[in-house]
Amino acid sequence: MIDVLLGLQWGDEGKGKIVDYLAESYDIIARFQGGPNAGHTLYLDGNKVVLHTIPSGIFQKHCMNLIGNGVVIDPVTLQNEIKKVQPLCADMLDRLFVSQRAHLILPTHRALDAASEASKGDDKIGSTLKGIGPAYMDKTGRNGLRVGDILSKNFKEKYDKLTQKHLAMLRQYDHVVDWQQWEQPFFEAVEFMRTLQIVNGEYWLDNHMNNGKKVLAEGAQGSMLDIDFGTYPFVTSSNTIASGVCNGLGVAPSQVGEVYGITKAYCTRVGGGPFPTELLDETGEALRAAGSEFGATTGRPRRCGWIDLVALRYAVMLSGVTKLIITKADVLDNFNPIKAAVSYIVDGKETKELPFDLCDKDIVPVYESFAGWDKPIALCTAYSELPQVFKDYCRFVEDYLQTKIGFISNGTGRNQLLIVS
Repeated sequence: MIDVLLGLQWGDEGKGKIVDYLAESYDIIARFQGGPNAGHTLYLDGNKVVLHTIPSGIFQKHCMNLIGNGVVIDPVTLQNEIKKVQPLCADMLDRLFVSQRAHLILPTHRALDAASEASKGDDKIGSTLKGIGPAYMDKTGRNGLRVGDILSKNFKEKYDKLTQKHLAMLRQYDHVVDWQQWEQPFFEAVEFMRTLQIVNGEYWLDNHMNNGKKVLAEGAQGSMLDIDFGTYPFVTSSNTIASGVCNGLGVAPSQVGEVYGITKAYCTRVGGGPFPTELLDETGEALRAAGSEFGATTGRPRRCGWIDLVALRYAVMLSGVTKLIITKADVLDNFNPIKAAVSYIVDGKETKELPFDLCDKDIVPVYESFAGWDKPIALCTAYSELPQVFKDYCRFVEDYLQTKIGFISNGTGRNQLLIVS
């Protein structure tokens, strides 16, 4: 069986820490989608480490780590990341595997991303400009280059052919990008990638599962950024929900077991796009400050707001979440009251369903208010020590979402994770 861990909001839910914790119980951690726009933050011996492509189980000595076929890989980013992680984890390359079917991000993908985003003006979608969208477009357009191609004798010929196509596309934009500066580092990184353990990921996983190995699939971004079910068009380019595991790793739906869904105790979003519960006031600023809400990958300040239970229940439904994990509960220590959106007013009517298009609707959230608590949650070492008002709040969330809370994260430390059920 393969269990799944994914974000239920717009990303940045704290997946890295949770995967790192859960990895103790698994033999393999496998990334199934996304690219270097992911930023999974872990704390190792008090030091902050941000992973963009490498699965978050890399610091667990017993864990093998697979970058699955659903991931798009920037060779330069991967090489630089390995260089940073290796001093902290000397044997990491022995436990890191890359699917030969994963697609590559080329320098011209990054150029297309920058030129396309610049051309949108005020309609920018908030791309991280890492070439991820254009790489996925080439994948679905059947033009892409994959990791297995770097082992081919005619890789350079394939690269040149695709690059010429991209240059023709770039000529339609006024925005000029000096993509050639990225080409030499790209080929040096490709040469490095040839030394990694490149595997037929789906067979590799199947063999290990048949031998009794436990696998945890690690998602990136968040459910509300899913290409099909997110707040389109302000979404990412991959399927971020549980069904993406099957395509992103090559496993059958019948193999999926537990689905862990992660949500912050409030909401954040980076970049553009609809955000019904966003707080454009002092409370929003206070949430950003208390939660240190700045992007792990981009450094951009995150937009902040109260938790949106309408969107959260939608995400829980889409992925069949069996265990909910609430992170950053301690950030709410100094807020009173605490609010949660339980429905929307859309076109004058109240609903608990997420509208088809949030961009063109005037959405007014309807809130339920809860009393704050007078005890710092970060000081609690067990669920039983939590303030009763917080436990009441948790029960309300469980009842609304119709799923159980499994863990509550009450701080950045690896040991600050309270077991609920």
